[in-house]
Amino acid sequence: MLRLTWVQPEDLLGHELRQARLDGREPSRIEERWRAAGGPDAPQRAGASPHRVSRYLRLLAEDLLDELADLPSRLADDEPTELSAIQAACPDWPAARPAPSPGPLALEASWLGRAVGCLLGKPVEKLPLDGIRALARAAGNWPLSGYFTARGVPGELLAAHPWNRRSAATSLAENIDGMPADDDLDHPLLNLLLLQRHGKAFTTEDVARLWLEELPPGRTFTAERLAYRNLLTGVEPPHTARHRNPFREWIGALIRADVHGWTNPGDPAGAAEQAHRDAVFTHTANGVYAAMFTAATLAAAATGEHDVHACLRAGRAVVPPRSRLAEAIGHALRLAAAHEDFDDVVDELHARYAPTHHWVHAIPNTALLVAALSHADGDFTGSVRRAVAGGMDTDSVGATAGSVAGLLAGSPTALPEHWRVPLKNRLATGVADFDGSGFDALAHLTHLEAIRP
Repeated sequence: MLRLTWVQPEDLLGHELRQARLDGREPSRIEERWRAAGGPDAPQRAGASPHRVSRYLRLLAEDLLDELADLPSRLADDEPTELSAIQAACPDWPAARPAPSPGPLALEASWLGRAVGCLLGKPVEKLPLDGIRALARAAGNWPLSGYFTARGVPGELLAAHPWNRRSAATSLAENIDGMPADDDLDHPLLNLLLLQRHGKAFTTEDVARLWLEELPPGRTFTAERLAYRNLLTGVEPPHTARHRNPFREWIGALIRADVHGWTNPGDPAGAAEQAHRDAVFTHTANGVYAAMFTAATLAAAATGEHDVHACLRAGRAVVPPRSRLAEAIGHALRLAAAHEDFDDVVDELHARYAPTHHWVHAIPNTALLVAALSHADGDFTGSVRRAVAGGMDTDSVGATAGSVAGLLAGSPTALPEHWRVPLKNRLATGVADFDGSGFDALAHLTHLEAIRP
């Protein structure tokens, strides 16, 4: 039996009930009907529940998804998705101060940093925080100072906390041979291709067409898979982000944002606007803000003139200040300033978000990203190891932390050899003809888009 992940109506309903509570709707009566009919909870970590439910429950789930979508939200005014409303809500919306494009070496460091952070997080993706800590400590690798390894780890611990089954063969230290394929690199590659074909004035419809041409549906996940499904059934953007898509505030738009920042140096607003046009194909509200925040942060970093704290302030300026994401960013910064031991920061973040948010939701993951970068003062190793050690969406947060810290480092040689050498300047991907590309070549192509009029 094939149980396709992230699309089963009975699973989506449980996720949408959780999302409704987060975004200010009151779903109790709908949830009571679902429970009374025998409806299950959504899977906590897997993408699909193991068994198919009855046809009646599937049809009921679809009906209830539509009813949940019609519920009013008390947060609607504070968390708009339309760009003009976002701009109006941000009193410090940044003015454009375009700067020269970062040179290819700085962009190479950012591409490479993204790959390093992703690769560090891949084998422990989906593992609980205590499992990540136990595996690293057993290998003498805590605090994280290198890639995860199975060497020296007791068999019973590996049985209790198995590596990510898709990643261990290519991402443990003893197995690394170049950068393996991952959606955290595929999506920046797609957006590089987007700019090559359409320039910075691309539309959300251009994003959708590019996906149809270059991205197989099976290589999408969560919000992206549902937006793709919606597109194939005739739903047009930006409605693709909202229709029966409970993952619309998860991390997927954030991982696509780097190219928008890299190609708008000194213009956080322009980077955020570009990221917005991309993000609204699949996401709404805080899911969109997370992408805008990331793009704006990288646009500030791309000037080479700011430290990480100034870059994070530039990112905050494009997030509506009364939104849940703005509150999470502020809280993360306060935690980073208050605690010397980053484990204490992580424990507080988990205590705050784990009871209510899925581990892939954009809000806790952005909070972890901000805390890691701030606590490490933008240092490369300090940033990526904190981001991954935080135990949320490990490869995605690690990737973005590595991208920001790599760009701030300014050159691939500024990244320690033990992180970059195993990647062999080679990236595997199924996107277009990028398979086998070097990070230096990708940096050159990105630089061309950054300087294109």
